[in-house]
Amino acid sequence: MIRRTALRTLTTVAVAAALALPLTQGAQAATPAATAPAAAVTPATTNADDDNPFRWMELDGLRADFQSMCPAGHCVGFWSLVLTDDIARQKFEGGKFFVYAPATGEFSFFLDTDIAVRTVDHPDQVRLADTEFMRSHPRVEVRYGDPGHAGRARVVASATTLM
Repeated sequence: MIRRTALRTLTTVAVAAALALPLTQGAQAATPAATAPAAAVTPATTNADDDNPFRWMELDGLRADFQSMCPAGHCVGFWSLVLTDDIARQKFEGGKFFVYAPATGEFSFFLDTDIAVRTVDHPDQVRLADTEFMRSHPRVEVRYGDPGHAGRARVVASATTLM
């Protein structure tokens, strides 16, 4: 089980890095490093709308979000799913957020900065990267409650792949 969890964590991080690479290269080509300050490389310098991997999904309670981070001075842009503002403002007490595929009973991970985590406590921490898990399950849900009793947890949001 630990080996499987480690593999999924590694896969999530690798996929996020692979998705971000073309966007990083595009941002560097648009802004030469010799003439522009590091702060000039932002999500606005890339044409992020064209690369949204979630545009073919039906989202309920989630929205696609393009984010940029600059680890070690190298800026990377990537797409993820976050809770909509109206869902994030709701009051949540006594549980944890987790990602669940109801068809198979499998769990996935959230992306916390550059670390994959299985559960998060706060709605602002809900961030799903475009992973193999999301592409291999027709419906993925963000649930709130006890991950040990996923069937009884509240469905907060969902992403359904349109085929």
